[in-house]
Amino acid sequence: MLKGIAASSGIAICKALVINEAEVAIEKRDEVDVEQELKSFSKALENSKEEVRRLKEITLKKLGQGKAEIFEAHLMMLEDPELITGIEDKIKTEGFNAEYAVKITVDMFITIFEGMANDYMRERAADIKDIGKRLVYNLLGLKLRTLSALEENYIVVAKDLSPSETVQMDHEKVLGFATDIGGRTSHSAIMARSLDIPAVVGLGNITALVKDGDTLIIDGDIGAVYINPQSDLIAVYKKKQEMARLEKQELQALLKAETITLDGRRVELAGNIGTPDNVSGVLKNGGEGVGLFRTEFLYMDKEQMPSEEEQFQAYKRVLEEMQNKPVVIRTLDIGGDKKLPYLPIKEELNPFLGYRAIRICLKQRDIFRAQVRALLRASIYGNLKIMFPMIATLEELREAKAFVEEMKQELSLEKVAYSNDVELGIMIEIPSAAIISDVLAKEVDFFSIGTNDLIQYTVAVDRMNENVSYLYSSYNPAVLRLIKTVIDNAHKEGKWVGMCGEMAGDVKLAPVLLGFGLDEFSMSASSILKVRSVIRGIEFRRAKVIAEDVLKMGTAEEIEGYLSSI
Repeated sequence: MLKGIAASSGIAICKALVINEAEVAIEKRDEVDVEQELKSFSKALENSKEEVRRLKEITLKKLGQGKAEIFEAHLMMLEDPELITGIEDKIKTEGFNAEYAVKITVDMFITIFEGMANDYMRERAADIKDIGKRLVYNLLGLKLRTLSALEENYIVVAKDLSPSETVQMDHEKVLGFATDIGGRTSHSAIMARSLDIPAVVGLGNITALVKDGDTLIIDGDIGAVYINPQSDLIAVYKKKQEMARLEKQELQALLKAETITLDGRRVELAGNIGTPDNVSGVLKNGGEGVGLFRTEFLYMDKEQMPSEEEQFQAYKRVLEEMQNKPVVIRTLDIGGDKKLPYLPIKEELNPFLGYRAIRICLKQRDIFRAQVRALLRASIYGNLKIMFPMIATLEELREAKAFVEEMKQELSLEKVAYSNDVELGIMIEIPSAAIISDVLAKEVDFFSIGTNDLIQYTVAVDRMNENVSYLYSSYNPAVLRLIKTVIDNAHKEGKWVGMCGEMAGDVKLAPVLLGFGLDEFSMSASSILKVRSVIRGIEFRRAKVIAEDVLKMGTAEEIEGYLSSI
């Protein structure tokens, strides 16, 4: 049994197809015709662009606009002057053959991206590697491998799967995949989740341990892969598969059900989204709203800041598709470790504690202005709530609110319509905000607790640092006490509280959060029905007892053990 990262949930039992493609040897040639190499590179570049355009069309038909944007990003890379000029300069000034120039330049970019602190940006190195490989193969007249026409069912085993390979997969025949490298935010993992294919990544050396035809079990729930398992283990997992199928069927019956406890306490279950394309997933899974629209994805993978009109169209689409269900849109949360190529930010020693989110918006008003105007203009098309991230002080909150009022006045003078019923709230993700939540609650319409950062800041732990990541736990008693404090302080002022961090989708924690009095849970769309099932199966008074018990406990291990036993 190998343990890796659970990238996409589910169980697959099948024989392996090992994709262990040998690296193409790229060597520096001594005698080079520079003009000829430049022509060869130009032709390979055009061929690569054409292939990526075709991939984009395939993805658009299969998976929609959101996933097709992966290949839009690849096209942008293939048109990036820094990359292309860098390759051409190596040919002209250093006399490198084209494929060697591509390798040297692409390797440099990969090293830069792999060295970034942010998971999302680090895993974009896979995209650069993908386009570099495509360019080299086109230069050498080779064909990239494809998983598009398989005759049998397989679990695919590979060092890594590029976005191109994942999207071209025969999704009827590939029952799951396992890779040596990768993380939960790699494109292959994102694709697997959108296609509902079980996947385990970051296994280290599975390609060296598995042969074609070996029987594998992939457990995408716990991140485990079993190689040539005994028949009794196969039988156990076949039962698990059947139970999961029946559970999925049962959960479908809750699609239109209210999220209400056995004794009548009603809460709202919403979905987190990154683009307008994600709305359909929220609705298909019975979401009662959008609890977090991460607007930074509208800014990423672009060469320039999205215009007010572009943003307006995106927000309008989400609000219209949600048909007056509540939509919480978070203002730009960028900076520090999440960089934009067109927004230069000085390197910082502690980017998580640095110049980011609301701190950027309050200083660079032109950025904030475009977004707030777009949000207000879109507000007449649905039930919009605006949320400010990274609020640490009352002064910041007041400044952000004043700016929204200023934009309203500006739109009124221009005779542009907007709604006067837009609620304003903040993310509680900094301990200082949690501690003064009694003060902040007087000046907002709602709180939404961002547990991913709240845990990190409360425990002083970098969750990406493997030496201390054991300290990062949703069950940490200090974090749970802060959450209870925030909810109590908001309720004293008659304000509602949501949660949009990963904790909101944890079925073990659902009774605790319910018992604390949380009003809205926002999570990945795939978790909504599971949490609804838990809430509909418990009494609110019982949840309050569980919550009280948890608050008396001193360790994360004790709390998790208790919740696993009930």
